[in-house]
Amino acid sequence: MNFFRKLAGPLVALVSVTFLVWLVVDLSGITGSGGFSRPQAAGEVNGQELDSRQYELMVQQASSQQQQQAQASLGADDYARIRDQVWNQWVDAAVLESEYRRRGLSVTPQELADAIRTTPLPELAQNELFQTNGQFDMEKYQRWLGTAAAAQVIPQLESRYRDEILRSKLLRVVTADVFVPEPALWRQYRDEHETVKVDVLGIIPANVVPDSAVTLTDADVEAYYRAHQDDFKRPETAFLSYVEIPRTPDAADTAAALARIQAARAEILGGAKFEDVARRESEDPGSAANGGDLGEWHRGQMVPEFDSVAFRLPVGQVSAPFLTTFGWHILEVKSRKDSTVSGRHILIRIDLAGAHRDRVDALADTLERLAADRVDGPALDTVARVLGLRVGRTLPVQRGTSVQAGTNVVPNVATWVFQKATAGAIGEIEETPDFLYLFRIDSLVPAGVPPLAAIRPAVEREARAARKWVAARAIGEQVLKRLNEGATLDMAARALGLRHQVMGPFTRLNPPISDATLVGAAFALAPGQRTGLLDTPNGYFVLEGVAHTPADSAEFARQKDELQARAVRLAQQDRVRLFLQGLREHATIADHREELLRQSEKLADAQGR
Repeated sequence: MNFFRKLAGPLVALVSVTFLVWLVVDLSGITGSGGFSRPQAAGEVNGQELDSRQYELMVQQASSQQQQQAQASLGADDYARIRDQVWNQWVDAAVLESEYRRRGLSVTPQELADAIRTTPLPELAQNELFQTNGQFDMEKYQRWLGTAAAAQVIPQLESRYRDEILRSKLLRVVTADVFVPEPALWRQYRDEHETVKVDVLGIIPANVVPDSAVTLTDADVEAYYRAHQDDFKRPETAFLSYVEIPRTPDAADTAAALARIQAARAEILGGAKFEDVARRESEDPGSAANGGDLGEWHRGQMVPEFDSVAFRLPVGQVSAPFLTTFGWHILEVKSRKDSTVSGRHILIRIDLAGAHRDRVDALADTLERLAADRVDGPALDTVARVLGLRVGRTLPVQRGTSVQAGTNVVPNVATWVFQKATAGAIGEIEETPDFLYLFRIDSLVPAGVPPLAAIRPAVEREARAARKWVAARAIGEQVLKRLNEGATLDMAARALGLRHQVMGPFTRLNPPISDATLVGAAFALAPGQRTGLLDTPNGYFVLEGVAHTPADSAEFARQKDELQARAVRLAQQDRVRLFLQGLREHATIADHREELLRQSEKLADAQGR
């Protein structure tokens, strides 16, 4: 029954959230029953609106769930990702719902009842209550369906069953005519079993033509830049400076955390209840509120150091403090059977403490007071000099990428940069496990083609590479000339200082060369036969056949039925993927979220003033 109590909790929460969504929507006037005002839509799909308040509730619910799973606070990057994830999930669901209506698909009460009776959801099928000798037992499950526990759980899952049934009906219709003809089967079988071995001579421009062999004038560089504008388009790019304050715990911090966990253990051994101390002291957000209770887990689910203690500690005994990557722990095992254990623990993380924390806090307070959240670029340099901090530079930051300070990726900053988009703006202090950072936007380059002066080294590099390709082709022509005069591939390669290598045997599905042109040419060669000069994106190549083993047609005939079944399954999966992709591409989708966000920011700014 504990399983169903745990399952019922999230379900009740879901029902509560659903009711709250209805309440907000109904009171807003969406339902036509009155309300205060009609809220704006976050977006539309085929005329179906997503109310902005409902969208925000969905985002809030997803964020709470993500935060519980991560057991850590979320940053701006996380919220941006979650907002997009919620939006895309709603769009997919709305597109499918439109298609169900268009095709007249529905679910009858009998279909729903049959699905519940014969197709348990994964979380039910995997529960030990329905297991016999480690396998799901349908008879146990169906007996349970008549119990009061099932009457509480199943009705709240009916919408999920309905969605699964509708999706199954739709996909059966979509894939009903999928068939793989015998010639296509033979091609698939051949691709898996036919093998070749080839001798490969490669002429890679970057390798065979040195920089010193290419001369470029200023006019050459300018001409190349003008002729290849599209190649040099750049997204919006920001250039940032930053200061950092180290916050890596030292030996004194580790000792302080150990002293805290030792004090907690002494209190428990002195008669205090474990759960009371855990609620007050533990820094594990996932278990502290439950008195440190971790429930039941299997061997291997916890980090090795934790499992090692859990599976050797006597039941009912409080462990000595032990260290994992999360910090210092004490553990009490409540029960243990084979590879399963249940227990509770207290975690004290190793964070800055005492004088060390005071020093870092003082630096951070000064940094925040004198420079943070301002549009005064020089303030960062001034406070850096006052505090003895170094001003560093990040690599160029393009829209859609992350900010890297030294070797560390700092979350949230890129989101702030392209929302703020003001040169000289200084952000808020950002935290990572090891540093506190403060960033400044030094300059912003709009999307487009930068002026030649700004990217001249890159243009020179590309122009030189183009000249190398011309020179490499000339070398390839010399190879062909020697081969036509009777030289072997090895003789031609040696004469021109080139390398060649025998590759294989390999099939079309596992070639040692990724270029499709080379793979196709290799399987077209008979032993001793050579190609001409093959032009590929990686360079020029000449191939010579060494061995060729065809696929066995008699073995194919014996396996044809099995191959047909497998091929149909794969073809159905491809059909479904393309169908769902097509539904979204042809849907009328309007995304108003950015507009609503701008309105919200303007309102916040106005209220702040």
